[in-house]
Amino acid sequence: MLTGGQVAGLIVAVFFAILVLVLCMVLVKLGKVVEETQRLVAGITDKTVPLLGEVTTSVVHVNQELTRVDAITANVQSISGNVSALTSLFAATLGSPVIKVAAFSYGVRSAASRRSEKDINRRVREELKSSRKSR
Repeated sequence: MLTGGQVAGLIVAVFFAILVLVLCMVLVKLGKVVEETQRLVAGITDKTVPLLGEVTTSVVHVNQELTRVDAITANVQSISGNVSALTSLFAATLGSPVIKVAAFSYGVRSAASRRSEKDINRRVREELKSSRKSR
């Protein structure tokens, strides 16, 4: 028969065996989690590396287009300056004579219209006088 110390030792051995089995199950599950994490990281790496390559290519193309836009902007600015200078030159060379011609033609039209008004007024007065005399 078993003594009390032997029974206690047997109970401790059984509990230790159960503990070892539980720890083995935990380690197996932990190994599966680590394996799944490794697959996830590998999948992310496989998809991220080509995506980063595409992003780099896109940034390179955008930088090239921005360089072209900068050149176009510089050309437009140059053209604006040239148009401004041309406008100033036109105003300086032709603006003054054109203004003088416009003022002269306005003066001639005004004088002609005043003269025709005076002629009309004179004729109307003469007709009124003649009609009074004829009565």
